[in-house]
Amino acid sequence: EKRENALLIGPTGVGKSHIAQAIGERACRVGYSVCYVAAHRMLAQLRAARADQSYDKKLLRYTAPDLLVIDDLGLRPLDGDEPIDLYEIVRARYEQGSMIITSNRALEEWYPLFRDDLMASAGMDRLLHHAQVVLMEANSFRNPPRARKAS
Repeated sequence: EKRENALLIGPTGVGKSHIAQAIGERACRVGYSVCYVAAHRMLAQLRAARADQSYDKKLLRYTAPDLLVIDDLGLRPLDGDEPIDLYEIVRARYEQGSMIITSNRALEEWYPLFRDDLMASAGMDRLLHHAQVVLMEANSFRNPPRARKAS
């Protein structure tokens, strides 16, 4: 209802994607429209949409839902027009819809993803204005540390 964002930040395997999916599932159950997508897939689809002239229609897929969940932002560098596409999604959703973004990168590492200081400043300002930043620190659930043997 408040159109706020949640940024889930932490190392691999701490449950960021799991929590984002759970919140998205709960939002669906109470009647909100939700789109869940891996960051690289979303940006690849927008790149392909530029080629076949369906960019505006494809952009609506990510700007129209009440909640957009973007998983693993910054896992790989953004290429070509991907920084512009990311900015356009953030700009279009600002105060219009909520986002949950998961990332292994610290928040200060998000600015270079835009590859332009002005665009980074504008995008991050909008993204953070109505955001809860959740830093998750734990051992990986996939590869927990082994128990030490008693001597």
